[in-house]
Amino acid sequence: MASDGAIREQALGWAVRAGDPTFADWEAFMLWLEADPAHSRAYDEVTAAVGEVADLVAVAGPANDDVVDGRRPTRRLWLGGAITASLALVGALWLFQGQSRDLYTVQTALGETRSITLDPGTRVDVAGGTKLVLDRKDVRFAKLDEGQALFTVRHDAAHPFEVAVGDEKLVDIGTVFDVRHDARGALSVAVSEGAVQFDPGGADVRVSPGEVLRREAGGSDFTLSRVAADQVGEWRKGRLTFEAASLDDVAAQLKRATGIDYAAAPGGAGTVSGSILVAPLRKDPAAIGPLLGLSVRAQGSLWVIGSH
Repeated sequence: MASDGAIREQALGWAVRAGDPTFADWEAFMLWLEADPAHSRAYDEVTAAVGEVADLVAVAGPANDDVVDGRRPTRRLWLGGAITASLALVGALWLFQGQSRDLYTVQTALGETRSITLDPGTRVDVAGGTKLVLDRKDVRFAKLDEGQALFTVRHDAAHPFEVAVGDEKLVDIGTVFDVRHDARGALSVAVSEGAVQFDPGGADVRVSPGEVLRREAGGSDFTLSRVAADQVGEWRKGRLTFEAASLDDVAAQLKRATGIDYAAAPGGAGTVSGSILVAPLRKDPAAIGPLLGLSVRAQGSLWVIGSH
C-alpha cells in the first residue's frame, strides 16, 4: 500500500506524461486513477497546483526577443514549456516541503520507558525497545519506526495529530491510543478514548474506543476486534495482557517490557492468553511459565518459551 508521498509522486509523474502531446498510454492512466480514490484526489491536487502556476507564468507571456532556430516560438510551444516548468516547480515545492522537517529520534533501551510532553494536553509514553521520530517544527507529528508508544492527544480539528507507521498513517480524532509496530511488520492500534482514522488515504478504517486493529507480521490484511479500554497502554503500569497471542508476539512484548532476552521456541505453535505483572519476571524470568502455562528453559542468557 503506497504512502501519501508515493501517491503524490505517481500523480506528478502521470501529469508530466499526460501533458506531453505524444502521450498515448491513456488506458494505463485510467486504470491507475480507478485503482484507489487517493489516486484521483492526488491527481486533482497536482493539476490544480499546476494550473495556478501556469496561469501566473502565462500572464507574463513569452518574451518578444525569444528566438528558437531563427524564429519566434509559437504560443502553443511556449505554453507547453510553461506547463512543464510548472510541473517541475510543483514537484520541487513538494520535495522541499517533505525535506523541511526538523526531525529527531527518541530511542529507548529494552525494559526502559519514557514520557515526553509535546504540548499542553499531548503526551507520548514510550515503551522499551522503541524508536520514535519527532519533529521540532511540528509537535503534531510522530513516526513510529519500531516498538510501542501510547499517545494521549489534545484534539485539534484544524491540525490533527498524525502518526506515520511504515507506509500507513494514523490520524487522531480526540484520542488516547496505543500503537505497537515491530521489525517484522506486525502492527496493532488500540484505542481507549476518542478515535483514530487508520490510513485515511488507503484502507480508511476508523478505530473507535474499545477496539484494536491488528495486522500480523508478513500479512497485508487487517482485523478489527474488541479490547477492554483499561488494557490500552497498561504496560505503563507494569502489566501485560495477551489475547490469543502467538509465542513470537509474547516473547517480543516480554523482551520489550523487561529487557530480558526472551525468544519463542523454534516451530512453537499455539496461542497464549492471560494477564501478568512484569516486575516478578525481572527477579525470576522463569516465572512466566506457570503464570501463562508455558514451558521455559534457559539457554545461556536467552530464555526460550514454548507450549507445553
